[in-house]
Amino acid sequence: MTQQKPDSSTKAGYLKILLVISSLLVCTIATHAQEDFIKPQAKLLASFPIKLLSGGVIILQATLSDFPDTLNFILDTGSGGISLDSTTVAYLKLKVTPSQRTIRGLAGTRTVSFVLNQRLNFPGLAVHQLDFHINDYDILTSVYGLKIDGIIGYSFLSRYIVKVDYDKYLLQVYSQGSISYPRQGWVLRPRLNNLPVFGASIRDGRSSTSSFYFDTGAGLCLLLSEEYAGDSLLTGRRKKIIETQGEGLGGKKAMRLTTVKEMRLGPYKFRNVPVHLFHDDNGLTNYPELGGLVGNDLLRRFNLVLNYEKKEIHLSPNTHFEEPFDYSYTGLGIYLVDGEIVIEDVIKNSPGERAGLQPGDVIISVNNNLSGNIQVYKNILQLANSRARMIIRRGNQLKEVVLKVQSIL
Repeated sequence: MTQQKPDSSTKAGYLKILLVISSLLVCTIATHAQEDFIKPQAKLLASFPIKLLSGGVIILQATLSDFPDTLNFILDTGSGGISLDSTTVAYLKLKVTPSQRTIRGLAGTRTVSFVLNQRLNFPGLAVHQLDFHINDYDILTSVYGLKIDGIIGYSFLSRYIVKVDYDKYLLQVYSQGSISYPRQGWVLRPRLNNLPVFGASIRDGRSSTSSFYFDTGAGLCLLLSEEYAGDSLLTGRRKKIIETQGEGLGGKKAMRLTTVKEMRLGPYKFRNVPVHLFHDDNGLTNYPELGGLVGNDLLRRFNLVLNYEKKEIHLSPNTHFEEPFDYSYTGLGIYLVDGEIVIEDVIKNSPGERAGLQPGDVIISVNNNLSGNIQVYKNILQLANSRARMIIRRGNQLKEVVLKVQSIL
């Protein structure tokens, strides 16, 4: 059977059919595109001041449920929930619900109980149905000289878009939705499973790339596990490394203090960054999954937009971006105890020991400052290569000592 070739009219018919099909496809695609949902514009819900403690730690003030007392909370991206101090819970006589859940911190792991279904009241904003786990923050209260009533983390941050402005010392809370970031800056896209984790590179003789917690609750620049530092050859034989200690969940922990030549966070580069090294006995970083954390003494150099719904953090360099890092070292553990500023720890062979300071000494003044403010005294002692004239009380006697503050560089 002979197959006939289509004539010109048939070809025209085919062409019309194709055009109709194409038109239908275009219309279908266009129709679907027109039906995409556009998120509503994020709305400013509240704006209130923040306070910074040593190391850039952020303090927010709020009240709880119907209690009138103003409480102090640390804003902490390194917290996977929200928490209250055990003494605050006892003072407010809150109902405690036991649990088998555990939390992990720098210096230990513990089982926690909860205070359920509470309301957190900020100026202009009430946050409902919050379950607070209970922890002991006596060590933080002693370190900062300010009653720490709790920590605000993922349970709050996941509900809103939060802007932190370190230039104006202001926190702004927006509803979730479409928002325009500042034109200057960079968008970090962390992995987010309660805690934001992102990639960054560190160079100290050789370069190493790893993942780190984004931790506004840590009052330091970098905290790296000894395992990561060793595998990455960040601590060579000729490197100056100094014995020190840190504080966190579970109490005090021995650490080592040094610097790395460079850290890169997206397009931003920092040189000679102070680093605390610690043995990760509690699996905080699960190395090699994570190398450590980046703390707020570095992160406070950016104004932040925390947009957990989109898994984005916008960083914009602020007026603190080029401020010098803290390279000071005294070897002293200074805490507020029963209203007095007490030296509890003096590390062996440290500047503090060489000055003749001892555990139990009470600091009366530093460089003629008699304020009794632990934050002020710590700020004075952060000037590397300086001499601090201190009046201390030992027993019933007053003594004057001169402390030579060492530099870790």
